[in-house]
Amino acid sequence: MAGLIGTSTSATALLTSRSISSSSRVSSRALSFNPGRRFNGGIGVPVKKGRSQFSISNVATEISPAQEQAQKLSKESQRPVYPFAAIVGQDEMKLCLLLNVIDPKIGGVMIMGDRGTGKSTTVRSLVDLLPEITVVAADPFNSDPEDPESMGMEVREKLMKGEQLPTIKTKINMVDLPLGATEDRVCGTIDIEKALTEGVKAFEPGLLAKANRGILYVDEVNLLDDHLVDVLLDSAASGWNTVEREGISISHPARFILIGSGNPEEGELRPQLLDRFGMHAQVGTVRDAELRVKIVEERARFDKNPKDFRETYKTDQEKLQDQISAARSRLSSVQIDHELRVKISKVCAELNVDGLRGDIVTNRAAKALAALKGRDQVTTEDIAVVIPNCLRHRLRKDPLESIDSGVLVIEKFSEVFS
Repeated sequence: MAGLIGTSTSATALLTSRSISSSSRVSSRALSFNPGRRFNGGIGVPVKKGRSQFSISNVATEISPAQEQAQKLSKESQRPVYPFAAIVGQDEMKLCLLLNVIDPKIGGVMIMGDRGTGKSTTVRSLVDLLPEITVVAADPFNSDPEDPESMGMEVREKLMKGEQLPTIKTKINMVDLPLGATEDRVCGTIDIEKALTEGVKAFEPGLLAKANRGILYVDEVNLLDDHLVDVLLDSAASGWNTVEREGISISHPARFILIGSGNPEEGELRPQLLDRFGMHAQVGTVRDAELRVKIVEERARFDKNPKDFRETYKTDQEKLQDQISAARSRLSSVQIDHELRVKISKVCAELNVDGLRGDIVTNRAAKALAALKGRDQVTTEDIAVVIPNCLRHRLRKDPLESIDSGVLVIEKFSEVFS
């Protein structure tokens, strides 16, 4: 027994000495680590002489060939998406999504409707139709090589130094924001362990960085936690995401098309977030029996053999892609008469719409619709189609009002434009 006690005591002493030496090493590293410096996109402010200096690099933004190959393989192994052209009905929702792809500055879509009406399926099917954009190679923020406002800080520094920026063509990203996501995963975070052990300040980009110049989709957005709603509001308002962690500040561009879907029976959306969506689409359950049967049969065909089903709609998908590309090219040349602009603003004013966001979005959506139809001039019919979706969610709610807000917008439009 005495021998066992002696052995146990010596082992305990050995472990204690190791933990003390280990903690002293970590303490010395922690003391030499200076958390008070400011970093933007991994670029540091020089430290004063006499202090220990770390080599500063944005490790998380360096994409190796192996990582690129892994990303390519993951894209190839993704589950097949239901074709956008195969979706039956729901024309209002599909039009709102297409207009936002043509002009991302419209500001996104909020889709509200009954459960099981194909909201998520339609949004995710948009992936195949998204056009290609030019981005800086190996940049996690999808920086635009020609627009400084859409550049990460590292890319901007290289541009200011006169360095040549390698570019590649890539499809617009669609990023899903899960309801259970943490704030660190959404905003990005600092790898403190790497900073302490290797002397490197590494920023790990989050979902907002990935969604820059792309689409951020939130399913069941009305159930999203308040702290994540605050993050989305801040990024949507400024177009930038700032991460403050451990005395370090990193900023990167976060300009994205915000698409949300939800069931109004499960709760209302905060007015501040609702106003950030450029357009609002209402989705109802299909009542026509023949149409319901067609939807069920099409879904059964897709579930049985997704590859063959997608092949049957390949021509229609390609036509839609060409139509979107042509509309994006034509958008800058589309004009809207001053008289029509005045009438749009009159409708907004008489409906007591707060702010000017409704006026701006209606003008943009009408231009995008004209471009989609292959015209260079906006007509009254274009405005009539889009104005309910642009203003419906901006009207003040009256709990005693039984009329749908979209009907109120149409009535006021008819009154002003007649």
